[in-house]
Amino acid sequence: MKITIDIDCTPEEARTFLGLPDVKPFQDAMLEEMQTQAAATMQSMTPEALMNTFFPSGIPGIEEMQRMFWNMATGNTDSSNKKK
Repeated sequence: MKITIDIDCTPEEARTFLGLPDVKPFQDAMLEEMQTQAAATMQSMTPEALMNTFFPSGIPGIEEMQRMFWNMATGNTDSSNKKK
């Protein structure tokens, strides 16, 4: 014997019937907070701000990073042959 029951209800009606909490206000608050943080982060993502973050000393910082990558690529871990 096979019995099939179809229930036509909205998700809100099903949640209420099963006694589950309504998390929509929490989701809305979290989404708003995430949007606020994302907007603040995007404002600090200008090319100049990014360069200052990664290379606070400017061009010498970029040269030092290139030297570090070159040493890693060639297997040279000796820091004594750094250019001054």
